[in-house]
Amino acid sequence: MTAPLTPPPPPRDQSSHHAWQQHAAGRAGSGPYDAVYGAPPGAHDPHGSHGAYGIYGSYGQDGPGMKTEVREAAVVAVVVALFGALLGVLWWWLAPSVPLVGDVVDKSWVVYFKDTEGEQAVGVDGTFTLLALAFGLVSAVAVFVWRRRGGVPLVVGLAVGGFLGALLAWRVGVWLGPTEDVIGHAKEVGKGVTFSAPLKLGAKGAWLAWPLAALVVHLGLTALFGPRDAEPYQVQPSGAPQGPYGAPPA
Repeated sequence: MTAPLTPPPPPRDQSSHHAWQQHAAGRAGSGPYDAVYGAPPGAHDPHGSHGAYGIYGSYGQDGPGMKTEVREAAVVAVVVALFGALLGVLWWWLAPSVPLVGDVVDKSWVVYFKDTEGEQAVGVDGTFTLLALAFGLVSAVAVFVWRRRGGVPLVVGLAVGGFLGALLAWRVGVWLGPTEDVIGHAKEVGKGVTFSAPLKLGAKGAWLAWPLAALVVHLGLTALFGPRDAEPYQVQPSGAPQGPYGAPPA
């Protein structure tokens, strides 16, 4: 009696096997960690050549570098400080004059305020403060337009330049104003003749008006119109957002 013959195995469906291989290769790099660590060599990488930093971009292109930022901050500080000369000229031109009068008492010259209740001295300080605030506003806007991305060195350079500019403006205004030799000026014009007092900044806190205004305005502009960081989630071709490790956001 002859045993039944074993039927031969069915032929493989080469087309279906090839289609499965293509499907598997097409899904390579789409696992939960491939979105962060990149796809295997030869597979389709949806993030291009960024690999491990495909979501957040390349860290080497976030900014121009610390040395470049420090150089830009130094340039900003110097340019802003030089505009202090213009502030000094405007202060000398717009500040009210403080009238003084010279007299001779016991063969000695004395000088006193002609208007003891006048507020000209307060007006001198107020004029400097208002001009410094205006210069702080303009310098902050100019620096923001020039370098919109901001940065700590740039802000520090803006503040230092504003403070140095205020000091320069004070010295320029005093130099352009009436002589500081009050007694000599009184002798020159004569007894009982009114003359202007030298420019004097009584409120030394006005030196901080420029840098503080520049800082506040620049930080406000950066918060409102500065560049924004990229979102940590990105939309995959399927349309569903995924987190940094490929999982859906919580």
